Amino acid sequence: MMRNVFLGQHRAVMVVAAVAAALCSSAAGAQNFPVKTVRYVVPFGAGASPDIVGRLIADRLTRAWGQQVIVDNRVGAAGVSGTAFVAKSPPDGHTLIQCNVASSAIAISLFAKMPYDQLRDIATVTRIGNMPNIFISHPSAPFRTLKEMIAYARANPGKLSYSSGLPGVSPQLSMELLKLMAKIDIVNVPYKIAAQGLSDTIGGQLPINMSNLPASVQPVASGRLRALAVTSAQRSPQMPNVPTVAESGYPSYEVQSWYGVCAPAGTPVAILDKLNADIHTVLRIPEIQQRLTELGIDLAPSTREEFDQYIRADIVRWAKVIKDAGIAQQ
Repeated sequence: MMRNVFLGQHRAVMVVAAVAAALCSSAAGAQNFPVKTVRYVVPFGAGASPDIVGRLIADRLTRAWGQQVIVDNRVGAAGVSGTAFVAKSPPDGHTLIQCNVASSAIAISLFAKMPYDQLRDIATVTRIGNMPNIFISHPSAPFRTLKEMIAYARANPGKLSYSSGLPGVSPQLSMELLKLMAKIDIVNVPYKIAAQGLSDTIGGQLPINMSNLPASVQPVASGRLRALAVTSAQRSPQMPNVPTVAESGYPSYEVQSWYGVCAPAGTPVAILDKLNADIHTVLRIPEIQQRLTELGIDLAPSTREEFDQYIRADIVRWAKVIKDAGIAQQ
């Protein structure tokens, strides 16, 4: 009997020692992290809003770590291709993704087959911030406000078109939601690279564009594009004279995009915690705060757990939007 008690106590001590050793090893690994080049995947094209944000963060992390952080633009399927690449990467913290509403919350309801499970295969690090989308038009378009655009679309069903990047991104769904609520027919012209759709609207090839606010700040400020409405509940500080969709006659309308940082599931907790702390440090740099604010991003850094819960809630929210809008799975 005493021998069994002794063996049980011995095993318990060994388990505690093994756990402690693992924790010490993990903590030591985090202290030394990163030990090589870090790949920071932005699943959208160069020049798009996510790319602008990603390069700001990657540059500051490079300076802080003394290791190169390279931005890898992996375009495809509204961010799904880049996220799938990261989900299958070694879980050591050296491959990160700038996760976003499209690939983390919308895609699960939009695509019949997904190459990863957001909640199983991806680990959250931190949210970066939120931003509205924006309805913008070429100055030659025969309307100056969102109300006028809706009236024109009703009088000319199917004759207006808009660009928004790939199907399934929140700018495209922002327009599709308005079309459902306003009962109008405006044709989507998808672009593999959102920046090209914006460029073609600036050039007058298309009358309307849907973008994240950061990419449109400069074209609107310079007069190359006209801002019609923002999708957030409140006006954007960067464009205080631009009304919201809610102010334009649809009080229940609200859409927000967001960016965050994620890693492959299985990445050691100590490394995830270090990533969270280091990215938060970057987001506290006054120059970074000023630049992101200028781009129309409302900074919202979070704990890993808070970000996970935020994504889970957004998955439910977007599933309802897609169902209510009658958008078929791809």
